[in-house]
Amino acid sequence: MSIASEIASSSKARFILGVITAWLLFQLWLTLAAPGKISAELDGTSPKVNVQIELPFTPERFHVLAFQQYGRVSGAEGHSIELRGVKRTDLNAVARPYWVTSVGPIKEGG
Repeated sequence: MSIASEIASSSKARFILGVITAWLLFQLWLTLAAPGKISAELDGTSPKVNVQIELPFTPERFHVLAFQQYGRVSGAEGHSIELRGVKRTDLNAVARPYWVTSVGPIKEGG
């Protein structure tokens, strides 16, 4: 019996294969959706930018710590986190988590 026919006949193997496929599709979706969350206002030539990351909820310690690998967190207010000194090459990584709704320039004075 070939491996393919063993997998096809095993409900456990089909389930595991389905879970792996779903996880891979979710990862692909996160990667493809990230550039659409980044504001066009961040276009420019400077190597680093200051960004405001919008979330659909009030950020908790976990979210602040997750973004510290990309820049310096300068504050969190309402449903957003301010992140300074983010490399342009890291903008897609900042926007990639499913719980990020948008990434734009820091709104001064508010």
